[in-house]
Amino acid sequence: MKSAIPTLTTLVGLATSISALAPAAIGKQTSNRLHWSPVFYRKRREPKSDVITDTKITEDEVRQLFSLWSDALGTLDPDVVTRRYSSDAVLLPTLSNKPRTDYESIKDYFVTFLANKPQGRILESHITLGDLWCSDVGIYKFTMGTTGESVKARYSFIYGYEDGEWKISHHHSSKMPEAKTTNKIDCKQVRELFNLWNDALCTLDPDAVAQRYSKKAVLLPTVSDTPRTDYDSIRDYFVTFLQREPKGEIVESYVTSGGSWCKDVGIYKFTMGTDNSVVAARYTFLYVLENGEWKISHHHSSVLPEGMLED
Repeated sequence: MKSAIPTLTTLVGLATSISALAPAAIGKQTSNRLHWSPVFYRKRREPKSDVITDTKITEDEVRQLFSLWSDALGTLDPDVVTRRYSSDAVLLPTLSNKPRTDYESIKDYFVTFLANKPQGRILESHITLGDLWCSDVGIYKFTMGTTGESVKARYSFIYGYEDGEWKISHHHSSKMPEAKTTNKIDCKQVRELFNLWNDALCTLDPDAVAQRYSKKAVLLPTVSDTPRTDYDSIRDYFVTFLQREPKGEIVESYVTSGGSWCKDVGIYKFTMGTDNSVVAARYTFLYVLENGEWKISHHHSSVLPEGMLED
């Protein structure tokens, strides 16, 4: 009977066979683990073939660009809104005849517009996609937080790709041409106009206050004999008045609303932040609709002739 123990010749042959197979097996295993294989390297590291792929945008994403702009409005910060526009943007705004063609002029428009605390949403949208540009045109609606008034308008947004971000290259906004012109404002909304003026006082910025007055406004102030009949003279009065850090409150109000005008007359009082003193006075505010916004056309303020109002 032959022995079951392998001979030396058999063992040598087996070892030779294993040695021949081991490099291939080990190389394959190591290649899978460390990605040495040329096939794996190309699959994981291959760069994008066309850089425009990074800037392609879908219709839903274009509509999201409006949301970014609307969210910027919600901050009430004109700089945040203006940064949504490209470096060479042109804005043709709803409530101003002047084309805005640079950062400062665009910001200037939104300083005034944001005073209304607008909240916008799209009612109808039509999207066009191009090569590194896109457009969104249609109809949007704004609800003014200060008065609750809703306004519809037509819009055109043309977006361009600038410094790795989609920005507004052109924005044209216009009133609905067939809309019925109604300037009705209710008593509550008229009283809210005082809050806009009072909020401007709280900024302690004389320009912010003067901007609440119409182009042909006349101010007969409480503590000055000089009628103020233009922007500079109105601003000059508030430079001094704001030094006392006044905060106003209506005590008694009588409102009348007309077509494109309204008035609010009565008694208000101011608490002065510098010394906490309280001063009461009689007031007359006459408001007019100017470029789609209610502005103070006439403001007459006078001390109470019979003395200080009791708290």
